[in-house]
Amino acid sequence: MTAPGGTNAVRADAAALADAGVDATLRADAAAAVERAYRDAYGSVLATLIRFLGGDFDAAEEALADVFATALETWPRDGIPARPAAWLTTAARNRALDEIRRDRRHAEKLTALERELAITEAAPMHVRTGGGLEDDRLRLIFTCCHPALPPDARVALTLRTLGGLTTPEIARAFLVPEATLAQRLVRAKRKIRDAAIPYRVPESEELPDRLDSVLATLYLVFNEGYLATSGDTPVRHELCAEAIRLAALLAELMPLRPEAHGLLALLLLADSRRHARTRADGSIALLDEQDRTLWDRDEIELGLAALDRGFAAASVRSYASVGRYLLQAAIAAEHARTRDGRATDWRAIAALYEALARIDPSPVVELNRAVAVAQADGPAAGLALLDELTARGELAGYHLLPAARADMLRRLGRRSEAAAAYGAALVLAENDAERRFLERRLAEMPAQG
Repeated sequence: MTAPGGTNAVRADAAALADAGVDATLRADAAAAVERAYRDAYGSVLATLIRFLGGDFDAAEEALADVFATALETWPRDGIPARPAAWLTTAARNRALDEIRRDRRHAEKLTALERELAITEAAPMHVRTGGGLEDDRLRLIFTCCHPALPPDARVALTLRTLGGLTTPEIARAFLVPEATLAQRLVRAKRKIRDAAIPYRVPESEELPDRLDSVLATLYLVFNEGYLATSGDTPVRHELCAEAIRLAALLAELMPLRPEAHGLLALLLLADSRRHARTRADGSIALLDEQDRTLWDRDEIELGLAALDRGFAAASVRSYASVGRYLLQAAIAAEHARTRDGRATDWRAIAALYEALARIDPSPVVELNRAVAVAQADGPAAGLALLDELTARGELAGYHLLPAARADMLRRLGRRSEAAAAYGAALVLAENDAERRFLERRLAEMPAQG
C-alpha cells in the first residue's frame, strides 16, 4: 500500500524537494514515515473523520488524501510528528472544516461541527482515545455492513475505508473486474448518504442480524493481510493486527455468539504462524516446511481459549451444528496443537472440511478439502477431487488450483505434468513471495526421480 498517488508520487515530491534544497536523508525519512502512517493509521484516521463529518465518506476521504499530500511536502522541512496519526487527524479535520466554511450553504453544519470540535478538544485525552463500544473503527464497520447495502458492497466498502485497500486489491480479493468493484463502492457510499444510515454501533436487538456481514468483512481484511494479493510483501501485519483487534472487540461485544469467538480463534491461530511462513529467500513456506519452534505459542493458547469459548457458547460437543468460523478454527487448531507436522491428523482435517462444505459450500472449501484428502489418503485421491473441481471451471484464474494440482502430480512422480501445472500457477500468481515459491518448485522438477 502506498500513500495517495502511489510510489511515483512520493518520488516526484521528493525530487521537487531536492530542487528546493531539502536534504536527501530528510526526504527519504519523511517519505518512509508517510508510507508507514498510511499503512498503520489510514483506517483509524478515516473512521474518526467520518464520524466528525456526520457520515460524509467522500469529504473525509478527500480531506485525508489532501493531508497525506501535505505531509509529503511539510514533514521533510518541519520534521516528522511524534504522533503521525494525531497530526493527520487534526490536519484533515481542519482541512474539511475549511472546505465547509468556504461553502455558505453549510452554515448549519459548520455550527454543529465547531461545537463538536470544542467538545472534543476539551475532553481529557483518555476520553478522546478511548475504545470499547465507542471505537470509531467499530462504528465504521457496522455502518459499512448495514443491511441496506448489498453484501458485496458491505465488504468492499469496509476494506476500502477501514483497511485502506485500493480498488485493484479489493477486486482481486473478490475475483471481479476493477470497474465492477469501483461501481460497488460508489453505489455503497451514495446509499449511505441518501438513506441517512447512522454512523453508530447498532442497538443490542439489531446486532445478531448484522454480525454475519461484519465477520465476513474482518475475515477478508485478515486474509488480505495474511497473504497480500500482490506486491513483494507476503504478509501485511497491520491488517492482520487490525482484523484481530476488531474481532476481539466483537467477541467482547457479543459474548453469547459462537461465531464471534470462532472468527477470533481462527485469526489468532493463523497469525501465530506468521514468523515461520517465509523462507530465507523470501518465498512462502508451506505448513510441512515451517519451523514450528517459530510459531507463537502464546497466541496459539489465546486462539485455543477463544475456540473453547465459541463451543461453550454454542452448547455443543460436536462439529455438526456449528458455524463456518468455528469449523475453520477447529481445522487451524488441529495444526496448532501438533508440534511435529508428521503427526498431523489429516483425516480429522478432511472430515472438518467435509462438514464445512455442507454448511458453507464453495469451490475454495472444496479445494482445501482435496488437499487434506491428498494428505490423508494419498495424492491420487486428492487429484481425483481436483479433476472434478477443475472440470466445473469455478476456479479458473485462481492460482492455488494449479498449484495444488502441481504438488499432487509432483508427489506422484509425474514430473512433466507437475512442471506444466507449476508454470500455469506462476502465470496467475501476483504476490512475489508466492511466485518465488512456485519458481523454486518449478526449478526442482528436473531433479525429481
